[in-house]
Amino acid sequence: MRQFTAVVNPAAGSSGGTAALLPVARLLREAGARLDTRYSRSLDHARALARQAAADGRTVLAVGGDGMAGAVGGELSGTGAVLGLVPSGRGNDFARALGLPGDPRALAEVLLHGSPRGVDTIGVASAAHPEVSVLGSVYAGVDAVANRYANRSRLLRGSASYYAGGLRAVAAWRPATYRITVDGVLLERRGYTVVAANSAFYGFGRLIAPDARVDDGLLDVVVVHDAPKRLFFTMMNELKSGAHLARPQVEVVRGSEVRIEADRGLPYGADGEVDAALPVTVRVQPAALNVLG
Repeated sequence: MRQFTAVVNPAAGSSGGTAALLPVARLLREAGARLDTRYSRSLDHARALARQAAADGRTVLAVGGDGMAGAVGGELSGTGAVLGLVPSGRGNDFARALGLPGDPRALAEVLLHGSPRGVDTIGVASAAHPEVSVLGSVYAGVDAVANRYANRSRLLRGSASYYAGGLRAVAAWRPATYRITVDGVLLERRGYTVVAANSAFYGFGRLIAPDARVDDGLLDVVVVHDAPKRLFFTMMNELKSGAHLARPQVEVVRGSEVRIEADRGLPYGADGEVDAALPVTVRVQPAALNVLG
């Protein structure tokens, strides 16, 4: 029987990470599993808690949203430890890419009896930060600006905060000139954003890279070119289905290492967190993390 340590973001989601964990924890304990709970004060603290739990030979549960999943999963990347997710954030995009069930009983079954699968992670490095590992995607442009607004919102939660943040970001946006180097090949583009996607989903369930897979050893690099703002809003609506890929303003290339530069210090984000600026280099780390799901 597995032994678990849950690393919890108490503030995740509208109902809180603790509330999301309670029914799953009850089912795990009823099945005979041991579960310890640790509450994080920050993402750095969550990383430290995960590192200690893994060193003790425990299966680590990341309880929260994409920021928590990315922080804990990134810390465990390359260690051989096993990660489980209890989604309770606003986006939960990596859990969505894994196809994890939302029902507590079904999720507990996955955590108790599922076989770990190797998934890719992303190594991220910039001048201001040493390399760290994340899970879902790295994005640089108007979406990073929008996500920064959403994360700072005190009045709105969930998809409403992303929508309001997106409106504010696009209204003030002026196109950026990007230099994107994919496996040594330089692309110069002018537009709204560049997304290096390990997962198909980002930004609260938007299907940014429908063909991206978490275990194929490649990143799908999505470039949204310059376009009238009214067309950009149409394309953003098409992200719900992936129909944006049919637009000539959307380009997708694939590779294992990507460097993103721009004509100004644009912010970039990773797994829902935005705290750095371009340039950035990202590289896929194949099958670096063992995940239940």
